[in-house]
Amino acid sequence: MQSNGIELKTKEEIIKIRKSAQIVKKVLEKLKTIVRAGIATLEFDIVAMEELKKYGAKPAFLGYRGFPKSVCISINNEVVHGIPSDKRILKDGDIVSIDFGVEYDGYFGDAALTVPVGKISNTAKKLIDVTEKALYEGIKNAKVGNKLYDISASIQEYVEKNGFSVVRDYVGHGIGKKLHEEPIVPNFGEKGTGPVLKEGMVFAIEPMVNEKGFEVKVLDNGWTVVTVDNGLSAHFEHTVAITINGPEILSV
Repeated sequence: MQSNGIELKTKEEIIKIRKSAQIVKKVLEKLKTIVRAGIATLEFDIVAMEELKKYGAKPAFLGYRGFPKSVCISINNEVVHGIPSDKRILKDGDIVSIDFGVEYDGYFGDAALTVPVGKISNTAKKLIDVTEKALYEGIKNAKVGNKLYDISASIQEYVEKNGFSVVRDYVGHGIGKKLHEEPIVPNFGEKGTGPVLKEGMVFAIEPMVNEKGFEVKVLDNGWTVVTVDNGLSAHFEHTVAITINGPEILSV
């Protein structure tokens, strides 16, 4: 069933999406434990694939539109879609965004977080904190009867109030039988606009927040998105179901 081109999931389907999202959560928890200065980003991909074997799940990103790895590892000024490599080594003071998705039993889950490497600057700490809190501001507004851009506007308002900017070129999305479904879920917008939110909608809400300006560009590898002004960037994401009892975070 659909509303405004947005797939409405049954309770049974939401249970399946939750299973996928829970695997994502467990793998991300494992990946957090290996974050340290001196580790190559390729190691995150190796560990993620090893972890997935325990659950019988498939990596959602591997081969998606040609992406070469199973996890996105984005460092400092990299916004999203950083490719794990044996040549990229984490160092003290970095911040690293880890974005991961899986397919399990025909349904997808997707989540992301940003973590410090050793001792980081106060600006970097604030950026991580504000980005994570902005995600929860958005989730609070993911409820039946609200409009889609109530989510977006609340994220933007919180981020800008704290002196940072939200990325415009990359957005959240619907999720279910496909990794990316309708609608797009921007992190900026006007309150009270967009499709009405209904029970059964499931979104991947994912603020990408820049230290300085919101402008981004893609590197020559065709994937890695970086800030134009070289400012830091942070990224948090949850898979969230809209239920009659309010938003339900499936990836916690």
